Amino acid sequence: MLPRRQQDFAMKRTGGGRSGSVINFRTTVKSGSGRRSSTVLPSVLTFLVIVASGGLLLMIEKGMLNSVETPPPRGDGKRVDFLRQAGKHSPAAVDVEYQILQEIRNRTIRTMCSQKNMPHSISSLSPLQRKTLLQHILVNDKYRFLYCFVPKVACSNWKRVLKVLNGALENVAANIKMDHHSNLLFLSSLKPEEIRYRLKHYFKFMFVREPMERLLSAYRNKFGEIESYQKKYGVEIIKKYRKGHAKDTLVTGDDVTFAEFVRYLLDEDVERMNEHWMPMYNLCQPCAVTYDFIGSHERLESDAEFVLQHIGAPPYIHFPERQAWYKPITSESLHYYLCSLPQKLLRELLPKYILDFSLFTYPLPNTTTEYCRH
Repeated sequence: MLPRRQQDFAMKRTGGGRSGSVINFRTTVKSGSGRRSSTVLPSVLTFLVIVASGGLLLMIEKGMLNSVETPPPRGDGKRVDFLRQAGKHSPAAVDVEYQILQEIRNRTIRTMCSQKNMPHSISSLSPLQRKTLLQHILVNDKYRFLYCFVPKVACSNWKRVLKVLNGALENVAANIKMDHHSNLLFLSSLKPEEIRYRLKHYFKFMFVREPMERLLSAYRNKFGEIESYQKKYGVEIIKKYRKGHAKDTLVTGDDVTFAEFVRYLLDEDVERMNEHWMPMYNLCQPCAVTYDFIGSHERLESDAEFVLQHIGAPPYIHFPERQAWYKPITSESLHYYLCSLPQKLLRELLPKYILDFSLFTYPLPNTTTEYCRH
């Protein structure tokens, strides 16, 4: 007999207003856990007040955040590690923390997306924005869901799951090279009325990741391992941003530094970036599309399991385990790369990804001199 998938969360649709992640998580916890978890709120509210006041970009531009330790609504690496360990003994303690963060994310998205200058439907997007969005939403008609995939946020494994669900792949552990286009149905391939119907009636979800961690993952993977990216982007970056190499015919593009990559990003239009470093906001447009669930890379296994349970996937289908060759971005490596950047570059880079930080409630990176010494 196949094991039943356990439902860890009860789902409730919130009423009224626009919403990005509109599923509330209800868990039964002891009052002591609730009181302890509520200590997250003061720093979170401080962060949201800054966002709501419109002062965040100004603070970045003026360098004011260099001397301020950004309140971490999602916790620093040590806190995440602590929660993971605590969850083994007290799942409720972890769930109440996450419930708070989900609610903060829901309210933040509703508030920011209600602004007049934000898109409120896909029809209000520019042709380029709409094309990008529709090309990043995958459709499954059998289980009636839409998945907006974000490169470098476990999208290859999600595509494996979709291929198993539509019968194109025997199981998620199949030892094959992933074809990112075959046996997948993209929303962009459907007629306008078919698109509208699915956006209105299907369960819609996406997954997000700490913006700078995702950026570093793309840099290390594409410029450290993928020759086609080294030739297409690496050569151009070195010739343009490395002194004395503008006419160097021997450049191979395999030794792009992180600082050179960041300088390249500063000159790029976010709407025309390669998908692996395009902001998550621009890929999935969470103000134009009302997502029913926004999962996190930090809670990939449990969030993925929740989605599979919700769409009614067969109980023998589980999210793939990470491959043996996978090299995670540790908090130490992220700390090293960001602290190695000239502060001016980082201050100029953050505004390009500010919607990813603010909408999905990730703290801005702390690169103060004191912090970077450690």
